[in-house]
Order: sequence, then structure tokens, then C-alpha cells
Amino acid sequence: MFKSIFCFFIFTLLCNLALATPINNQGNEQSQSTIDMPTTQFDHLSQLLESHYLVEIGNTTFSILFWDLYQSKLLTTSGQYPVEGKNDFLLYEIKYLADISSDDLIKRTQEQWQHIGLEEKEYQGFISKLKVIWPDISKGDTLSLLVDSDASHFYFNEAYIGSLVDGNFGQVFLDIWLAENTSQPNLRAELLGES
Repeated sequence: MFKSIFCFFIFTLLCNLALATPINNQGNEQSQSTIDMPTTQFDHLSQLLESHYLVEIGNTTFSILFWDLYQSKLLTTSGQYPVEGKNDFLLYEIKYLADISSDDLIKRTQEQWQHIGLEEKEYQGFISKLKVIWPDISKGDTLSLLVDSDASHFYFNEAYIGSLVDGNFGQVFLDIWLAENTSQPNLRAELLGES
């Protein structure tokens, strides 16, 4: 009896250790982007907000006709955009005011990348990563992007959901709203505090 209990205990301990070990894909040489635990070690956005003071650059609401679809805001630790210091963080937060599936969110993201003139080869590698990270979204949910000097980290309702360890992704994603040729110049101006 003792032997059975001891074996069950060891088995449970090993399973828990295996589940707790983060998956690290950095050995995959086929892609520069990886999904990994955040290098910043913020499992929840509250950890960032408790340890760093972020300054809001601007905020906006995206609407189509009479329907508000989401509210978003741009914050940085430096109070400047773009951030320049290696230790600075940028946080872009979107609060959804309507439901949207993960597939539709990815489709809209691709459409906006095409609008700002990105070639498919420049963003195609990100799509499979985003399909793994982004959940279906319900009204009231938030999706946040935290960009540091090493990677871009996504949070869903402030809980960490995945990272892209790629120096280009953060800016490419933000360019949907912040590039000069964005499809929504009024939103850009509001996010940058220009109006």
C-alpha cells in the first residue's frame, strides 16, 4: 500500500514539473519569432503597473457608423513615443466593445498590414504565432501588447498569454494604428496625443 502511494506521489510530482516547465522554441532555427515565456517575467500586467510608472500618451475609440468597436490607449514608461531607452516599456491596450473571433482578428490585422504596404513575406511568419496566442474575444475583454527591448508580450484581461521574440513585431503591429499611412489617421492622432 505504501509503495503504491509513494509511486503515485512521484508520478504526480513529475507531471506537475513537466507542466510547469515553459516551452522554449529558441532552438528552432527556421523562424526568428518564437512563442516563449516573457523575458520581462510579468505573468500579469498588475506586476508591471506595480513596479513601473507608465505615462499615457493618448487614447481613442474606434467606431463604424454608430457602433463603437473598441477603445485603445498607448502608454510608455518614458512618456515618449517612440521609446528609445533599452529599459523602457511600451503598453498598447485594446478594450473590446463587441465580440470578435480570433480568426476575424487575424484577418483584420492582415488587411491593415496590407493597407500600410507590408508585403506578405514581412508578416506571414507572425500569423501562425498569433493563431496560437490570440483567443476569441467577447465584449468587455482586453488584449494588451507589452513591448520591451527583447520581445512583444500579449496579455488577455491582464493575464499573460504569449510572446513573440522578434525585434520587429512590436513596431509592425503598432504601425496598424501609428504608421503615417494608417487607415485611421484620426485614431493615430488621438493615440499620439496630437488632437
